[in-house]
Amino acid sequence: MRMEGDGGTVHYQMEYYYELTGFVLLLFLCVHWVNRRHRHRRHLEKLRCLPPGPTPWPVVGNIFQLAFVKVPHESFAQLARVHGPNIMTLWLGSMCTVVISSNEAAREMFKNHDVVLAGRKIYECMKGDFGEELGSMITAQYGPKWRMLRRLCNTEFFLNSRLDATSGIRHRCIDKMMQSMHEASGSGANSIDVGRFFFLMAFNLIGNLMFSKDLLDSKSKKGARFFHHAGKVMEYGGKPNVADFMPFLKWLDPQGIRKNMQLHVRKAFRIAGGFIEERMVGLEEKANKRSKDFLDVLLEYRGDDIEGPSVLSSTTINIIVFVSLEKPITFSFYTKEMFTAGTDTTTSTLEWAMAELLHNPHIYEKLKTELRNTISPDEKFEEKHIDHLPYLKAVIKETLRLHPPLPFLVPHMAMQSCQMMGYNIPKETQVLVNVWAIGRDPRTWEDALEFKPDRFLERDKMVDYKGQHFEFIPFGSGRRMCPAIPLVSRLLPMALGSILHKFDWILGDGVKAKELDMSERMGITLRKAIPLKAIPIPY
Repeated sequence: MRMEGDGGTVHYQMEYYYELTGFVLLLFLCVHWVNRRHRHRRHLEKLRCLPPGPTPWPVVGNIFQLAFVKVPHESFAQLARVHGPNIMTLWLGSMCTVVISSNEAAREMFKNHDVVLAGRKIYECMKGDFGEELGSMITAQYGPKWRMLRRLCNTEFFLNSRLDATSGIRHRCIDKMMQSMHEASGSGANSIDVGRFFFLMAFNLIGNLMFSKDLLDSKSKKGARFFHHAGKVMEYGGKPNVADFMPFLKWLDPQGIRKNMQLHVRKAFRIAGGFIEERMVGLEEKANKRSKDFLDVLLEYRGDDIEGPSVLSSTTINIIVFVSLEKPITFSFYTKEMFTAGTDTTTSTLEWAMAELLHNPHIYEKLKTELRNTISPDEKFEEKHIDHLPYLKAVIKETLRLHPPLPFLVPHMAMQSCQMMGYNIPKETQVLVNVWAIGRDPRTWEDALEFKPDRFLERDKMVDYKGQHFEFIPFGSGRRMCPAIPLVSRLLPMALGSILHKFDWILGDGVKAKELDMSERMGITLRKAIPLKAIPIPY
């Protein structure tokens, strides 16, 4: 009896353990199911609290809804008028994107959420041999490394005293551009591609600021190769990459964009590295024979290990050098984060300014009159004249309002979730500021689609582009605003004023002013769909 009883007790205990184990497992599954339901419900609540936007399609999101016009910023602006004139949500595949389309929303973003929205998203074409720890101030995540690079810009690269010291370089590059324009036009007989000459000037200017040399000298094969690979980086970087919007395709690289991008980046890095090696040889002897340039600053940098590294690695210097010439920027649906020339932004602004002037002859005549009444024909245009040319500066501002070089700025990313204007912005959400739409908002600007520089001469419209007037932020605002504004504010009026003072301009190929094509082409920057052809006639 005891044996049977013992066996029965053991059997009973085993059944008890089985039942207890089953109960615990069932309880665990129930808790897990409830937890998943709770998390799913919270996720849906977060989505419901997102800013309004068009209903996304499965997998592709709102991508096809953006394809009804040629340029993405116009698509975004049209959708915003319907779904959220201030703030709107779009799904680019699986990528959640919040679009800012009014100066009120921009003010809220940059004034109250600047730090939390100061992140950067790394796109597929930016990944490769140099990894995601990019040395570029544009792509670096907000933190010690970024603050170190920003401090270099503020205290070394774009300091007023340094810009004063390099005014001769700008004069020389602009003079060479005008000489090349004169030669290419056959002394006013032929039309020229105006944008091409602006690009060469800006590229060589940055080459001189960085390396103290012209990179695109006609005799320099190395400079020509660098120009070629930089152009290919821009070409591949300007293509939309489905791998950015559908992560399961990343490993395939179906369009070959990442592969080709990295091929040309590596070759450009090798050439830039050669420039650095040339500088390292006999650095001390040569330093006394010329003024300090940006590369000297990078090579001589010594930090404190608190805000970034104590010295800059050769890879970091390479990236900074390359990015100084090829400025990275993202355009979400139509493009992704990519290398694009810092020179390209200068080129697009100057080409648009010339196009608008030739498209509006009465404005061109008014500006030409101001220039020639201020500076005599036998006098050379200099930077000191800029402060005495308010209409020239107004033309530059009006060009930037209508044709901002980067219509979405460089996209921001939410580093943490936050609440903005009553809506939830989840962590890692991409945030685009549509400055093209803000600059054309009829609620802010009278006759918003017309080119009227006089609006910037009126007392109540004396706004600047330094980030505090949120209806006019072509270079951004807040911590991640473009650091090169001090250089830009000198270069743009200097280059435009010089060629208008030296030459009379007429449209080429018999095109009349009102017939000039003013359509846009979205690539690296906002460019004219058809390059401007004009004839410079010596004055």
